[in-house]
Amino acid sequence: MKIPLLTLSLLAACGSIHAASLCDDLHPATPPYERDFAYSVAPQMAMKRAPAGAVGAVAPAPQAEAAANDAVARFGIGGTVITTPKNTEKYAHQDINPVQRTADNPVSTFSIDIDTGSYSNVRRMIEKENRLPPADAVRIEEITNYFAYHYPLPTDGKPFAVHTETVASPWKADAQLIRIGVQAADLDPNKRPPANLVFLIDTSGSMDAPDKLPLVQKTVCHFAEALRPDDHISLITYSGFTKELLPPTAGSEKTKIVDALKTLYADGSTAGGEALRMAYDAAKKHYRADGINRILLATDGDFNVGISDPEALKTYVAEQKKSGISLTTLGYGSGNYNDQLMEQLADAGDGNYSYIDSLDEAKKVLVRQLTSTLATVAQDLKIQVEFNPATVKEYRLVGYENRVLRQEDFNNDKVDAGDIGAGMNATALYEIIPQGKPGWLDESRYQKTAAAQGKTDEYGWLKLRYKNPGASDSQLLEFAIPAHSIPLAEASEATRFAVAAASYAQALQGGTQNGNLDWDGILRLAQAAKGNDPYGERAGLLTLIEKAKSLAAGK
Repeated sequence: MKIPLLTLSLLAACGSIHAASLCDDLHPATPPYERDFAYSVAPQMAMKRAPAGAVGAVAPAPQAEAAANDAVARFGIGGTVITTPKNTEKYAHQDINPVQRTADNPVSTFSIDIDTGSYSNVRRMIEKENRLPPADAVRIEEITNYFAYHYPLPTDGKPFAVHTETVASPWKADAQLIRIGVQAADLDPNKRPPANLVFLIDTSGSMDAPDKLPLVQKTVCHFAEALRPDDHISLITYSGFTKELLPPTAGSEKTKIVDALKTLYADGSTAGGEALRMAYDAAKKHYRADGINRILLATDGDFNVGISDPEALKTYVAEQKKSGISLTTLGYGSGNYNDQLMEQLADAGDGNYSYIDSLDEAKKVLVRQLTSTLATVAQDLKIQVEFNPATVKEYRLVGYENRVLRQEDFNNDKVDAGDIGAGMNATALYEIIPQGKPGWLDESRYQKTAAAQGKTDEYGWLKLRYKNPGASDSQLLEFAIPAHSIPLAEASEATRFAVAAASYAQALQGGTQNGNLDWDGILRLAQAAKGNDPYGERAGLLTLIEKAKSLAAGK
């Protein structure tokens, strides 16, 4: 069938034809030598060195480090290697937020979070590995915030708008759920500031798997397609040595970028700490005072050479962000995946954390949401709720365990918090027990609480503190949370779907907070709130709920 000339012209103008020819045939290159059996498994064998003259090369890692790294390689990109490693994935443990008695502790403070890595990482385990995730891999806020809720945009010139709604909780009789929705101002992609971007790519031996380096190549390729001519991207790779694969290159030179990607192959140990130093140096060298300066780190997080201590890496990244350069982390792969490090590095670097389990996810994060990923509209966004003891007996924050702040941190502009990108939304839920209703906690035998006096038309006072990008002083917004609740079935679609997503996450953590809401109930709740779903993301949650139900039943 012939395609009309006008159609071909339009496709070419928007890059569709060009994109397909550039990204479809990407695959890792053949290493400059073949691995042999002895090299792959014998610790005493020396690590093969990089090709002579490699740009920016530094000394290879010690033999023992390289051998240990190669010993976990599998059949994959670089040839035949024999051993299948045990699962060494790393997840930080966080106890769920405790119930608070309002009379004792009326104030709750936390940092905003727009990371989504937990959702897609858990999806990988359920869909591809047919297993339920470990509880520590499940972060409720990252699962809830994976979805767009289309809250109304700000109309008052502020960088974001705040919306609340209170509904009957499906988890506990007589409890209520307060949904706090933050919607960032949108930004026309053509008005996004120009970007100075450094893509830092892990090419160590642990990336030798179909869901690692090949997927990274496709990710960067499609990312390059979406760049504008006034954007510049550098490519730095690291394994046993670190090198600048591509100096700053205009977004219009897409073929040059892709040609560099075609030379990548996986081999050697993982000198991630040294690579970060080189990436920050490159970003500083080409810093754009009028634009966005960001490093995008693509790795499985398996740092084993140089700076590898998580606390040292976090400290280094936190120090570097003072120069105006943010860090986004993109996680890949399984078996040795270090979720803990990836999530914490992004937090320390004022960036966001995504886990890339498919090409569709790569396009979501780095093509459809390119402006949101790169352009920050508010920094250090903190939320504080003072609950009214006259109307709220007890409360608990749903998720955000590793984002909880001290009360005094709210007004301290030196304390770091999360950033929010253009067009992004963030959702938080509090479950509360109104006064006069039975709660989670027994009444004290010896310390009776006097009946609270005061306003009865408010559940609480909501405060948000944020900084405009690049500013050192914060701004304050304040709102009352009305003491008014509606049945969940009458709530907005956004609230109902957010509650369904949070219920799914709590079920994956063991379901102790879900009360009598079982998998079938969660599915019905999500189905009823599916709404408009142009990219099939909400339908994807329905599929995951059904699959998780089956796995939980041992089927």
